Amino acid sequence: MRVLVAEDHRVLARTIATGLRRQAMAVDLAAAGDEAERMCLLTAYDVLILDRDLPVLTGDEVCRRLRELDDPPRILMLTAAGEITDRVYGLTALGADDYLTKPFDFAELVARVRALSRRVQKPPPVLLRHHGITLNRARREVYVDGRPLELTPKEFAVLQLLMEARGTAVPHDELVRTLWDENLDPRTSAVRATVSRLRGKLGDPGLIAADKGQGYRLCD
Repeated sequence: MRVLVAEDHRVLARTIATGLRRQAMAVDLAAAGDEAERMCLLTAYDVLILDRDLPVLTGDEVCRRLRELDDPPRILMLTAAGEITDRVYGLTALGADDYLTKPFDFAELVARVRALSRRVQKPPPVLLRHHGITLNRARREVYVDGRPLELTPKEFAVLQLLMEARGTAVPHDELVRTLWDENLDPRTSAVRATVSRLRGKLGDPGLIAADKGQGYRLCD
């Protein structure tokens, strides 16, 4: 999942980004409204966490402008204005998809971001199965032949993408774009290292194939 955090409070922005990255989300940051709009025009974000009080362009104006796009990101407005009238205005007049007031509980923020991302496209089934592997998307659990398997959030996210692809190769660039952020060097070994650890935990090194020039796929 690719997320843009548009927040001019740099400490809060970095805190949100760090927490979301620990949940295996790819997170970029914008500190001003014009920067957030420009980044959304260049990158297909799943969710935009948008502070209303941004410099240059306010979050309100960014939201209005993005709503004119054919395929805008889902927008979670983040603000200290918590009155009912503020929430109604954000959800109706501005066209935001969700609204969260500061201060907030981080677990709620994660839950709202995940809920918004599920609206982007029809989600795959809650349970994904492949050769003795069962992945529960809702509970974020993995079982191999009925035994629970402990995975890091990034390993879980990679396995989920591969299982959703159902044997079709997932390109290296897509893995980087979806699960890492813009600061990752595309030539890095991060993807290869994550896949290698995942193979080891699954107990079958040949289960995930690396197709040269194509990416990674689950073997039949």
